[in-house]
Amino acid sequence: MLRGAVRPGAAVLAGVLLYLSFPPRPLWWLAPFGFALLGGALHGRRPRAGFGLGYLAGLGFLAPLLVWTGEEVGPVPWLALVAAEALFVGGTGLLVAAVSRLPAWPVFAAAAWALGEAARARVPFGGFPWGKIAFGQADGVFLPLAAVGGTPLLGFAVALCGFGLYALYETVRAARAGRAAQAAPGAPAVPGSGTAGAPTGRLLATAVAAVSVLVPLAGALAARPLVSDAAEDGTATVAAIQGNVPRLGLDFNAQRRAVLDNHARRTERLAADVAAGKEPRPDFVLWPENSSDLDPYLNSDARLVIDRAVRAIGVPTVIGTVLEPESGPLRNTLIDWEPDRGPVATYDKRHVQPFGEYIPLRPVVRLFSKDVDRVRRDFGPGDRVGVFDLSGTRVGLATCYEAAFDWAVRDTVTHGAQLIAVPSNNATFGRSEMTYQQLAMSRVRAVEHSRSVVVPVTSGVSAIIRPDGTIVRQTRMFTPDALVERVPLRTSRTPATRLGTLPEAALVALALAGAGRAAAGAVRRRRTAG
Repeated sequence: MLRGAVRPGAAVLAGVLLYLSFPPRPLWWLAPFGFALLGGALHGRRPRAGFGLGYLAGLGFLAPLLVWTGEEVGPVPWLALVAAEALFVGGTGLLVAAVSRLPAWPVFAAAAWALGEAARARVPFGGFPWGKIAFGQADGVFLPLAAVGGTPLLGFAVALCGFGLYALYETVRAARAGRAAQAAPGAPAVPGSGTAGAPTGRLLATAVAAVSVLVPLAGALAARPLVSDAAEDGTATVAAIQGNVPRLGLDFNAQRRAVLDNHARRTERLAADVAAGKEPRPDFVLWPENSSDLDPYLNSDARLVIDRAVRAIGVPTVIGTVLEPESGPLRNTLIDWEPDRGPVATYDKRHVQPFGEYIPLRPVVRLFSKDVDRVRRDFGPGDRVGVFDLSGTRVGLATCYEAAFDWAVRDTVTHGAQLIAVPSNNATFGRSEMTYQQLAMSRVRAVEHSRSVVVPVTSGVSAIIRPDGTIVRQTRMFTPDALVERVPLRTSRTPATRLGTLPEAALVALALAGAGRAAAGAVRRRRTAG
């Protein structure tokens, strides 16, 4: 019975190691060991068993990683999300088990992981890429690979290194077992065995395992010159405002005017500090998502508060608000507010969050959680890429949840962004790890596209990130603050930006090729056995 529990236990532990590799812990190096343990659990197993073991790994990984989703709504939505998302890891486990008999199985297994992440980032309801392995590598040695092939290549490299570690362990163990058997009294001679030389197959397996470990590390080292924070198009001085919220949780927005006043007040205080010479004058100011959930087009008092704060600081300011059109869905909108002209441009969030900003299958979901009725009116998506010209700087906009999606951030750079802003609101998730996980995403995006990234958040952690992924300024959680920093502006495009989805498509094709070879081999074995 204990022997039967070894592989399931190893699968769960592998998932836990993947979770522990994510922020706020600086334990990125645990991820390869998690994949090594997962490779040991799946290697040589039947595909059906691989699905079950992969599902267990998914639970061990995603249950603690996503616990913040139940922060205010209880365990049912959290567990339902984990159970659904773990199915993708189960499918990945099936593929890994299927390809594990191939000669170069670590390569195909790592590609299978990339395939699973690609699927999870797209379906259902537009996908949920939270927990991509790449997002746990903001402090890791593999990070430069993000500039080469984006998050798919970065995640593939980590998985390849991990599966290679297990393959290397397995070849060493097999070699020792072979030598021990050869040395046993009365053991028959085995051609090509012993210390004089290993069988060709064993040499090949050792070479594949070693390459699987070393190539990702060598690739990351070779990619380091792509990671730069040098200014290519001058610099800009940016200010990020964190006004804080009156209370944590879903009800923070019950005092929408207080949230707006907090951000206006902190902006006016910054203006006073600038006038007193305590802070440099920013070229533009960024407020967070939901910093004014009072529609300034409908609420004259909200408009006056915003206008007074923007006039005080005297530079363009991006305001996060909710627009309430007379008909149709709500809009999660960012407004470019000029000191002398008021609102001059808007960006409507393009990827609205299912079960947060809109409720798919509302009658069905209501059976499991009455909290769906807190979202009384659904949000609708925008259809235009957000790039604002703020005092001559082209700023790309990815609102909160959008930072998890490769396309949403890349679009801003291909449309001319010299700097990326990720206005966010994490007050709903309290003091959980969510804000640190999201901050790590923005650090990876900085390297992926070689852009400074500014993350203004209502309640923390707000941060200013340089193009090499380093954080130069950040706030504490639930503390009013203003970050002012000069950052480099860049216009060149990394290989990842130029290639777009091609690296991911290549990895998916590699995974499918491995699955095809594995299926053909299984058919041949059945025919031979028959």
